[in-house]
Amino acid sequence: MAELFDRVLLPVAGAEDAAATARAVDPHLDGDIVAVHVVEKAGGAMDKAGVEQREEAAEKAFDVLRDALGDIETEIRYGTDVADTIFAAADDHDVSSIVVTPRGGSRFVRLLTGDVALELVTESDRPVVVLPDPGTDANADGGGGS
Repeated sequence: MAELFDRVLLPVAGAEDAAATARAVDPHLDGDIVAVHVVEKAGGAMDKAGVEQREEAAEKAFDVLRDALGDIETEIRYGTDVADTIFAAADDHDVSSIVVTPRGGSRFVRLLTGDVALELVTESDRPVVVLPDPGTDANADGGGGS
């Protein structure tokens, strides 16, 4: 099992996500860590936010990870498909696994926004490890219903 965590890719969306990711992975990881933030490009349409603003958000997320986990590699990637961009980063950095934490929100919100997570889990060519955020009660609703 140690090989699973030899060199991991941590995709992070922002500072809050980075904090949750750091809490989740800290007890498990002792290998190399590569954190990646994907700036999603609109593919010809107007982008949701300015690139410079999104790069600053990525650097804040990386700072949160460094504060919690120490020395890590970081990279900002740009792409129209977030999951494909994460897969490309995993290939380029030759990671042993991709490690993610689930994003918060109601089950309905997760259903609507979970396309990237679903694609990561179902289409990856390497293990994807989903670790719960120990800072939240993942079973607050008892695990059933919405």
